[in-house]
Amino acid sequence: MKNHEHKIVDVLPDSPCAGLGIASGDVLLSVNGRTVIDILDYRFEEAEEELTLAIRHPDGTEEEYSVSKDEDEEIGLVFAESLMDDYRSCRNKCIFCFIDQMPPGMRDTLYFKDDDTRLSFLQGNYVTLTNVSDEELDRICYYKLSPINVSVHTTNPELRCKMLCNRFAGSIEQKLTRLKEADITMNGQIVLVKGVNDGEELERTIHDLTKYIPNLQSLSVVPVGLTKYRDGLPELLPFLPEDARDVIARIRKWQGICRDYFDTNFVYASDEWYLTAGMELPGEEEYEGYPQIENGVGMIRSLTEEVNVCVEEAAGDERIRKLSIATGKLAAPTIRELCEKVRTKFPNITVTVYDIRNDFFGEKITVSGLLTGKDIIAQLTGKELGERLILPANLLRSGEDVLLDDLTVSDIEKALQVPIRISKATGRDFLDSLTE
Repeated sequence: MKNHEHKIVDVLPDSPCAGLGIASGDVLLSVNGRTVIDILDYRFEEAEEELTLAIRHPDGTEEEYSVSKDEDEEIGLVFAESLMDDYRSCRNKCIFCFIDQMPPGMRDTLYFKDDDTRLSFLQGNYVTLTNVSDEELDRICYYKLSPINVSVHTTNPELRCKMLCNRFAGSIEQKLTRLKEADITMNGQIVLVKGVNDGEELERTIHDLTKYIPNLQSLSVVPVGLTKYRDGLPELLPFLPEDARDVIARIRKWQGICRDYFDTNFVYASDEWYLTAGMELPGEEEYEGYPQIENGVGMIRSLTEEVNVCVEEAAGDERIRKLSIATGKLAAPTIRELCEKVRTKFPNITVTVYDIRNDFFGEKITVSGLLTGKDIIAQLTGKELGERLILPANLLRSGEDVLLDDLTVSDIEKALQVPIRISKATGRDFLDSLTE
């Protein structure tokens, strides 16, 4: 049986627990007399205004502490494991899994496949629900964990089992029904594979999922990512411009239906579809507040609108600057347009936009977030970079300056002999990166 005791590694200063005598090295035994299985139990109990903590000190003595605080205020304990439990790995063998297409020799964390509903609630990760037991589903419903982000892919039971290579994957609708009955908010995702779950199968899935509106508040459709490392994996084909146009047409059809019946577009195509199809992205109002912007839905439209506003508000001047930007092939045309927009107020700012070919993963990967330091260095060495090179923030591991291939921003600066500015995906930061 798993030991549900949790080692404390820090107590945050100025927190309700600070000054009580609890210290790094102590062990949390229970909260309010209840065993804490993981972070969900802990957060649920922590929401109370009056708490009793059972603590064991390193010398073996046990002590109870009373904590008074504001409702929903965190008490300040930091644990050795962020989930206070092991991460749950994926039990599927999806035919489109990106991690299976990673080259050897990268850092271990890049090969871990999580499929953990707790990470869906805490960090917004998408989960398939295939490894969620009835007991765990009951716990999600009991705690009213919302939102839960679900990788649906298809509602066809036989096809879902085939796509996920998991004979238990066909019960997705039963689980979605259980979550809806408990009034859990959800978001859905479909990774579209050419000739597998597209066409009429895509329309069937969208139709089936409309029954979960409004609890299922949005549904994104994203294209499968295909690297050059697919030896021994199912043969999958990339989407061509005419394929992308067909996908967009089907999504627009269902957006019309959903607006008529549910007063929402509900289903959204990721930016990649429009860029691949060579079509203009929808207007900002079509994204209805960007519910899936972190999934690549409306990110370019949002950035474009923000840049337009920031440029219009800027006084502008005659400052002279020569800069460069490196980005993925898919986004490069948009970035060039935004740079020209900035030049309407700052005409003497010259920006060269380099679209970096993804040699590391293969040329079929065209998004900026999967570029590596090695490719950037190899393709920009000897190029005119100006006084500063600007890189998009989505190249980096969250909270760090490390790229996918473990090269750092400093490594690139040294190799190219140019200062680097990291630009976040906001209009203000984009403008600042060019003008400040």
